Amino acid sequence: MWEKRPKDPGNAEPMNPTKANLKSEGADDVQNADLDSARRVLRLEAQALDALSQSLDGGFVRALDLLSGIKGRVIVTGMGKSGHIARKIAATLASTGTPAFFVHPGEASHGDLGMVTVDDAIIALSNSGETPELSDIIAHAKRFAIPLVAITRRADGTLGESADVVLRLPDTPEACSMGLAPTTSTTATLGLGDAIAVALLDRKGFSASDFRSLHPGGQLGLRLLKVSELMHQGDELPLTGPDTPMSQAIIEITSKRFGCIGIVDATSRLLGIVTDGDIRRHMDEGLLRKPVSEVMTVDPKTIRPQALASEAVQVMNATGITNLFVVDEGIAVGVLHLHDCLRAGVA
Repeated sequence: MWEKRPKDPGNAEPMNPTKANLKSEGADDVQNADLDSARRVLRLEAQALDALSQSLDGGFVRALDLLSGIKGRVIVTGMGKSGHIARKIAATLASTGTPAFFVHPGEASHGDLGMVTVDDAIIALSNSGETPELSDIIAHAKRFAIPLVAITRRADGTLGESADVVLRLPDTPEACSMGLAPTTSTTATLGLGDAIAVALLDRKGFSASDFRSLHPGGQLGLRLLKVSELMHQGDELPLTGPDTPMSQAIIEITSKRFGCIGIVDATSRLLGIVTDGDIRRHMDEGLLRKPVSEVMTVDPKTIRPQALASEAVQVMNATGITNLFVVDEGIAVGVLHLHDCLRAGVA
């Protein structure tokens, strides 16, 4: 019979030196160098943002005055890396209540200047302040007296000299080892764009409701769903008066399928609720003849119709209940079940 012989150690395949030395001193040196490089980038960019924050002055307020005073839209433009940042700034402005869009400076020179009207304002991005592709947009702004805000490192450059307001970027080094790749400058520009968008949002009193109307999809929309959008109301609402016998209340609880019933006075003011748990706690031979007022839980947990559905879920989870009556100034206007929130994706 053939027998499997143990492998001759002398003929064993040598271990891969790369795998064997993963934890060697050389590998550790490479890892440390990588981490040092990354931390240096983030440190320089954080310093630039701090310097930018400290440098903000009345020019920033004048830019907000200009941008909030127009009838049209904010046009954001830039070339190269500044163009990518300009797109993000335009998107952030639009999503926070300031109508805006991006115009590519190269396309502007070939017809897209028709997208820019005298009712608009322009935010132009150029770290050097000497981007030649912006020349036609600058000329268009001057020709039609369209307000122009410049975001640049050089206030005395062509862009800065042509602008109505200059928002100057801090004179800090780029984070790449050669000091050339746009890194620190683009981070500072993006941060300044966010600052403009949020400051305009605060000026307008832009609310969570306004925000959701512009973000109906995705997780942002779900987080901003209101109780009033999910609650049951009208004929679906299980309600009865305080003198109703429990025999009738149980029929109503069963037919409406919420496992509870709200007790209201003649003005629909919520006095209490009767739940399945209340029924079990009062179970005796006379239960069906008792009025609901003797069985109900007084001062139950409720929620406002304008509250966020996520808040309602938190209340139900914290108290171990599955239903909340929705009350507007004491009046019962709806009922919300935990399953309604879960079906809508609110958790």
